[in-house]
Amino acid sequence: MSPRDQPRHTLSIDSRLVTTGAMLTAAGALVAGAGITVVAFAVLSAGRRMIRNMDVPPAQQAAMKWRQAKEASQAGLQAWHSASDAHSGTPSR
Repeated sequence: MSPRDQPRHTLSIDSRLVTTGAMLTAAGALVAGAGITVVAFAVLSAGRRMIRNMDVPPAQQAAMKWRQAKEASQAGLQAWHSASDAHSGTPSR
């Protein structure tokens, strides 16, 4: 038998199975999207509730911490200047 006489193999895809698979995939994506939406809503609601129940709002806490950091920086700078003035023999400011 020559190669030309051999039957050709063709790919035969059942279009009903492909359609069913595509529909199931789309349905799964919709269910996953709905699940993600519910989870996001629950997390955002809990976050809002937590912030609402705080004694000090986050913006005010951040402002206080920033002030504390600036004051600590100034105190450290003054201490450093005082120490270096003491070592060099010049009077402190």
